Amino acid sequence: MTISMTEEIDVIFSELGSSEHGLSKGQVEEKLKQYGPNEISQVKKYDGIKIFLSQFKSPIVWVLIAAMGVSLFVGEIIDFYVILIIVILNAVIGFTQEYRAEKAIAGLKKLISLKAKTIRDGVEIIVFAKDLVPGDIIFLETGDKIPADARLIECVNLRSLEAALTGESSAVKKSTEALKARVEVADRKNTVFSGTIVTKGRAKAIVIATGMKTEIGKVAKLLQETKTELTPLQIKLGQLGKYLSMVVAGVAILMFTLGVIKGTEPFTMFLAAIAIAVAAIPEGLPAVVTMSLAGGLQKLSKMKALMRRLPTIETLGACTVICSDKTGTLTHNLMTVKKIFVNMEVITISDEGFSKESQPCDVSLALQKLLTIGFLNNNSKKQNEVIGDPTEIALLVSAEKAGLNRGQISNEMPRVSEIEFTSERKMMTTVHKKDENFVAYSKGATEMIVEKCNRMFLNGEIVEFGRVEKDKVLDQNKIFASQSIRVLAFSYKDIDEGADEKEIEKNMIFVGLQGMIDPPRKEVKGAIQKCYEAGIKVKMITGDNVDTAKAIAKELNISGEALTGADLEGIADLSRVVERVSLFARVNPEHKLKIVEALQKNNHVVAMTGDGVNDAPALKKADIGISMGITGTDVAKESSDMILADDNFASIVNAIEEGRKIFDNIKKFVEYLLSSNMGEVLTLLVAIVIGLPLPLIALHVLWINLVTDGGPALALGVEPAEPGIMKKIPRKVDEKIVNKYRSSMMFVIGGTMMMGTLLLFNMYKSDLIYAQTVAFTTLVLFQMFNALNQKSENESLFKSSVFTNKWLIFAIIVSVSFQVAVVHVPFFNSTFKTVPLSMIDWLLSAIVASSVLLVVELIKLYRRNCVCD
Repeated sequence: MTISMTEEIDVIFSELGSSEHGLSKGQVEEKLKQYGPNEISQVKKYDGIKIFLSQFKSPIVWVLIAAMGVSLFVGEIIDFYVILIIVILNAVIGFTQEYRAEKAIAGLKKLISLKAKTIRDGVEIIVFAKDLVPGDIIFLETGDKIPADARLIECVNLRSLEAALTGESSAVKKSTEALKARVEVADRKNTVFSGTIVTKGRAKAIVIATGMKTEIGKVAKLLQETKTELTPLQIKLGQLGKYLSMVVAGVAILMFTLGVIKGTEPFTMFLAAIAIAVAAIPEGLPAVVTMSLAGGLQKLSKMKALMRRLPTIETLGACTVICSDKTGTLTHNLMTVKKIFVNMEVITISDEGFSKESQPCDVSLALQKLLTIGFLNNNSKKQNEVIGDPTEIALLVSAEKAGLNRGQISNEMPRVSEIEFTSERKMMTTVHKKDENFVAYSKGATEMIVEKCNRMFLNGEIVEFGRVEKDKVLDQNKIFASQSIRVLAFSYKDIDEGADEKEIEKNMIFVGLQGMIDPPRKEVKGAIQKCYEAGIKVKMITGDNVDTAKAIAKELNISGEALTGADLEGIADLSRVVERVSLFARVNPEHKLKIVEALQKNNHVVAMTGDGVNDAPALKKADIGISMGITGTDVAKESSDMILADDNFASIVNAIEEGRKIFDNIKKFVEYLLSSNMGEVLTLLVAIVIGLPLPLIALHVLWINLVTDGGPALALGVEPAEPGIMKKIPRKVDEKIVNKYRSSMMFVIGGTMMMGTLLLFNMYKSDLIYAQTVAFTTLVLFQMFNALNQKSENESLFKSSVFTNKWLIFAIIVSVSFQVAVVHVPFFNSTFKTVPLSMIDWLLSAIVASSVLLVVELIKLYRRNCVCD
C-alpha cells in the first residue's frame, strides 16, 4: 500500500484501518502476516553448513587429508580410518564451538534491539520495533531512532537528522501539514523515516511503511551489517598462531630429517612429523577464544550488562576510571517530592499530605499555582501505569496529594506549544490557552529560573523580586541541596498569542521550589569501595548543583575535589587537575567529552556513562561507552559499547569483574594449550636427537590433541574468578597474552613433561610397544596435572578447593577415562598400537606426571615471596 503525502490524516487513518486509539491486537496479528516483521532483510550470519565447511579450510586439515592419502597408498588402512575419524571429530568440535558462539552473539543482539512506544487498544505500551505494522501509532522524543516510516499527527518543535537517508547534514524541521504535491524524500516535511534520528522535540505519528517498504529499506544494501571484525585479542592470537606455524613447520622438517637419518622408517617419520605439527599449532585457539568471549557476553547479559561489541570485554579488565552520571545510576531515579518552598516558607510533604513546620497546611493560592505548573509543565502520562521521566512523575504525585485533578486542569488550560528542556538551557516552558488568553509555565534549575524572573507570587499577590529575595531563594536552594534534595524552580507569565520564544522566558513571575529526594542505591556504596580496592577511580558527573552532588558523594564515600561546568570552561588543560577531581556538577554533555579527553591524555582507560543525544560524542570517545537501558535514548545506545539494562552503577563494577575474569581465563587456557603442546614437541624432538626410538606414534599425538587438549582448555574458560581479582590493579591495555614469564613457564612445563615421559620410556624401552604405551599415558596424565596448575597464576592449588570448577574436574575424568579405554579395551589396543598396563605402571606414571604440579607450585611459592614479577 502506498500512502500519499498529500492526504489528510483522517484519510490515512481510514486507509490503514487505524484510529487515535491505535490498532487492536487482532489487527496487529493480521498485519504482521500481511507485511511481515519490520526488519531489513539480511543474509543469515550463522549459516550452519558454511560454518561446518569452514572447518576444512585450515592448512593443518589439508596436511591430515594428505596423510590419509599416503596411508591409503601404502596400505596402512587403520591409520587411514583413524586420521579420517580425527579429521571429522575436529571439524565437529570446531563447528559446535563456532556455531554456539554465533548463536549466542545473535541472541544477545535481540536483547539490544530497538524498541518503540506505541498505542494499541487505547493503551500506550512499549514493543520491539520489529513488531510494528502500518497503522500503528508511535510516540517520538528527542534522542529516539525512528523505527519506521511514519506520517506525523502531532509534533512540537520536531527536528530529525536524515543524513543516513538523504545526506542532508542539518536537522530537518517537521510539520503535520499535508503537502500540496508529491515531492522527493528530502522535502517530505510531514513524514519521518526509519533509521533517522529525532534531534529535538516530540511527536505522535502513524506508521505508513515498515521493513523493506520503508525508504531506507529500498536502499537496504547500505544498511547491511558489515563483516564481523576480530577483536584485538583474536588478532594477537592469530598472529601468534602464524608465528608458531612457521616454527613448528621447521621443527617438523627437522624431526623428519633426523629420524630418517637415524634409520627410522620414512613413512613413520612422515606421520610423526605431521602429528607433531597438528599438535603444536593451536589451530582451534581462535574458536576457543570466541567461545569464551561469547560465553562472557551471555553471563554479562544476565548481570544486566549488554555488550554491543566483543572487544569491550577485553577492555573491561583494563578500566582505570569510571565516570558515572548520578541520577538513576548512582541513585534510584525514583523521585519523591519531600519539601516545597512557597510564600517564603518551607512545607513538608509526607505520605499523608502537606504540613508547615509540622503544622497542618492549607493549600494556599501560591501552593496551588506551584503544583499546577508542575502538573501542566509535564510530559509524563498516566494510564494503567505512569510513563515518563521520574522527576515529572514526582511532580504529578505531589499535586495529586493536594487534591488537584490533572484531567480537569488540562482541559481548562490545554497546551498549545512547548520550548523543550535541554541540558544547556536547564529549563522547560509550556504555553497554555486559558479562556481567550495565553500563559507560559516554566520549570528548571533554580539558578536559571531565578535569573529570568523580576517578580514573584507571594501570598496571593505579585510583588517585586529583587536581589534580596533572589538570594533568599538561592540560600534555601543550597539548604535543600545540602540535604541531598534535588530542587526545581517554577515560574509563570501571561503572554500574547504568537510571542517569540526568547520573549516568553523573560521577566517571569517566580512562584516557588519543589525539592525531591532520589536516594543512593544501597549496593552502590559497596561497589564504589570495590572499585577503590581494584585501583579504579570513580568520578561522579551530574547536572545538579554542587551542594546536592556533594551530599550524595559524601553518602557514597566519593572523596576528592569538586568542579562545576563553569569551572571547566575556564581550565585550559583539564588533564593537569582532573586526577584530583572526583565530582563534576552542573555540567553539560559537551563537558563529558572534555573530561574523557583529559583522562585519556593521562593514559587512563575510561568508562563513561550517558543517556542523552548530546552524550553520544563522549560515549564514542570513551574506551568503554556505557548507555542506560531504561532512560537512555536510542542515539546514546547506538553510540555505546555497553548498555546497562538496569541503569545501575553496581552492574558496571560487576561487568568489570567479569571482564577481568574472562581475560584471566583466556590466559589460563592459552598457557595450558601451548605448554602442553610444548611437552609433546620436546618429547619427540629430544628423543630423536639423543638416539631413542619414537616414544609416541602419530596416532598417539593426534589423540592427545583431540581428546585431552580440548576438554580441559574449554573448562578453564569457565574457571571461577580467583579470590582477590578485584584487589589487583587494572591490567595494561597492551599486556601480552604470552609475555616473558609465561613463555618461560611454557618451556619449564614442557621440559618437565619431556623429562618425565622420556625417563619412563627409557625404563621400558626393551619392549617398545609397552614403553610407548607408558609414555603415551604419562604424557596424558602430565596434561591433566597441568590443567590443575592453570587454576591460578600465583596462588597455590592447595589453598583453595580443587573442585571449584566442576567442568574442569569432569573434563579431566573424561580424558583419563578415554585413556584407560585406549590402553585396556582390545579394539583400541589394535587401533592405537597400545597394550594394557599394570596398576603399578599406572601409579608410577601418575607419580611422575604429578611432578609438573610440584615444579609449578615451587615457582608460585617463589613468586609470592619475591618482590620481582
